[in-house]
Parts: sequence; C-alpha cells; structure tokens
Amino acid sequence: MTPETQNVEWKRSWRDKHLKWICGFANAQGGILEIGRDDSGKVVGVKGVLRLLEEIPGKVQSLLGIVVDVNLKSEAGREYLEIAVEPHPNPISYKGEFHYRSGSTKQVLRGAALSRFLLARYGRTWDDMPLPGVGLKDLDTRVVDAFRRRTVRSGRLPAEVLGEPIEILVGNLSLREGEHLKRAAALLFHPSPGRLVPDAYVKIGYFRGSELLFQDEIGGDLFAQVDRAMDLLYTKYTRGLVSYDDVYRVETFPVPREAMREAVINAVIHRDYASPTTIQIRVRDDRIAIWNAAHLNPEWTAELLADEMSSRPHNPRIAYAFFRAGMIEAWGRGIRRIMDICREAGNPVPTWRLDTGGDGLWVRFPFSDIYQTADVAARWNAAGNTLPILPRRLPRSRPELPGNPPATGSWIASGPSLG
Repeated sequence: MTPETQNVEWKRSWRDKHLKWICGFANAQGGILEIGRDDSGKVVGVKGVLRLLEEIPGKVQSLLGIVVDVNLKSEAGREYLEIAVEPHPNPISYKGEFHYRSGSTKQVLRGAALSRFLLARYGRTWDDMPLPGVGLKDLDTRVVDAFRRRTVRSGRLPAEVLGEPIEILVGNLSLREGEHLKRAAALLFHPSPGRLVPDAYVKIGYFRGSELLFQDEIGGDLFAQVDRAMDLLYTKYTRGLVSYDDVYRVETFPVPREAMREAVINAVIHRDYASPTTIQIRVRDDRIAIWNAAHLNPEWTAELLADEMSSRPHNPRIAYAFFRAGMIEAWGRGIRRIMDICREAGNPVPTWRLDTGGDGLWVRFPFSDIYQTADVAARWNAAGNTLPILPRRLPRSRPELPGNPPATGSWIASGPSLG
C-alpha cells in the first residue's frame, strides 16, 4: 500500500467533485487518486467498478481537457480504482477554478497565487509583464542617470552608456515589450512606483516588547528604497558603539553594514510584488528581523537556503538591473555572503524561517551578547548613571592576525539614543 502523501490521495467512493483533486494533481507534480480506500488506507471496495472504468476517463477529458489512466486494482479480495494523473505544462481548470495539490491538501488558487501560477505556466514572471499606461516620458531621468553612473562605476557597462538614449538603455535591460514598458521598469525608474504597484515600499519600525516606538515608510524607486533603508538603519535605528584600537577609532554596529545591505537588497529583489504587503524591517534591542513576501517552496528549509548555489530570482528583470548596477553578484551567493560576513565580524550567524505555506520569509539578525551588554551600559551612561562593570573587549571587526592585535577599550555610545 502506498501511503497518502503529496502525490497520493484516498477516497472511499467516487463522486464527480473528485475531479477537483485530479485537477489539483495535474496543476502540481501529478499524482495518484485511489477510489475504494478509507481514510486509514484500508481497501473497502467500489460499487459499479466496471461502469466507473468507462465513465471517469470521459468525464475527465470532457471537464478538464486531459487524459488520465484509470486502472482496476485489487487487494485482500476487494477491488479499487487507481487514477494516475500526469503533471501538465498548461494550466488546468475545473468549472473555472484552478485547483492545486500542495502537501497533503488541495487549494483553490486565487489572487496573487493564481497570478504566479499562470505566469509560471507560460514561462513569464511578474516583473516581466507589460504595464499599460506607463511610457518612457514617465520615468525619472535623474534615477535613470544615477543608474547609468552606478553601472559604469561597477564596470558592468561601458562609459558609452552615459550618453545613449533612454530607449536604448531600457531595451538593453529587456524592460520594454512592444509599445509598453514592463512592470520592472516602473519599479526601477518611476518617481512614484507605489502609485502603480500597491504597497511597493519598505516599512521600518522600532519595537520594545509589543510597543511600537517609532516607524518610517520608504517609497520611491527600488534603488532609493535600498539606500534610504540602509541610511535610516544606521543613523536612526541602531547605535554605533565606539572603542579605540591604539589611537584608531573603531565603530561597531550590531549587524555589519555589508551583511545588512545584502539582506535588504535580497528582500527588494525577491519580493512577490503581486502580494499586497510591504517589506517589513523590525528593530529591537537584541535583533533586527526582515520579513519579505517571498513565495518559496514550503519544503525548503533554512539549510537549503543557506546552501543555495544557483541564482533563481523571483524578479529576473529587477535582479538583472541590480547586477548591472554592481549591487549584487551573478551567481546567487547572497545568503552565503551574508553568513560569511557575519562570521568574519564575530557576529552571530543570522537565521531564516519560512512562513507556513512558503508565502513569506523572515531573516533574523541576533545581536551578540557583548554588544547587548555594552549597549545597556551606554544607555545607563547616557542617563547619567554608572554601571559597576563595562565590557572590555569588542567583537572583532577583522580577523586577529599576527601584528593585528584585538581591539580593546571602553565602549562609547555613538548615534541616536533609543532609551
């Protein structure tokens, strides 16, 4: 007996509504629907089995437009039916609804999930679709020119790009289809993409317990969202703690800038913009967490994310522009790079967690114990109090090598007071 899994479903008797399960298998990875088993998997037999052998293939072909194999099986002297469903490259609907097998359940695809499914079946992505009503004249030339300069500085486009017409640049980035610009062009270069794509902005908030102390919303083009989010995180939302290595000033933040920048860029590039939710960055006294409406396979784990070696961006047109601007690498090393940067700085390694169903991704950057202790000391000192013990050793901002002594000294607060 094959156990009931993502690819196997048991039904005690045949009902025409079971065509929904066949539809779900066809839209997913295929599967087996067995008629004549109870919920425990025991064969209970099927009435009218010869009639069903003729009726079911006809109903499937008539209502779903596909062909399935219906086989007569027996076990312990009782007969049952096995309906084998192959995965189909084209979307299959049952009475206007698109069903999908996920895990051991069946769901009806609607809204953003249906949009993702249909685009994937036709080999398209959300950011690659045309956006009627937006033309070249609607793009912000200042943003376009800033992008040109980034690409030249990165060495990923020649200096000639600085003087070429905007239509040539947009075409070379594959951001145009016929007379229409693609959605990616609006997010990358429009002055107010939030007017065209709902909730296309980043939200940052500082929390203590369940209380939200203050927050910011960051709109504008995607490049500006990354730059502004980084600026706020390191001038308003986190405290830089200062020590001295001999006569040299060493400023330490709770998360290395490069690791945080990589995480913010990943969130912007991989966000599911069909989902009406913003990117959220939550800052607390002991951690920073970023939530992104990234649609991922629910079977993925944090280990698989960390070990990824190939680049599979959710928005390839957006990712390509960020690559040309020198803001990401080509081979999908973002997560591994974040972990390596944190390790090299002596920080705790961040963790990733998928929401149930794979419709969102959390990345959590915990602060080191040393940083948290020093931060408390700085808060007390700022309030005119003193602590009997101050930490004397900083987290390493660089490896300890011969001739490169570890930084030591008392902590001094730098940046805003969050007490």
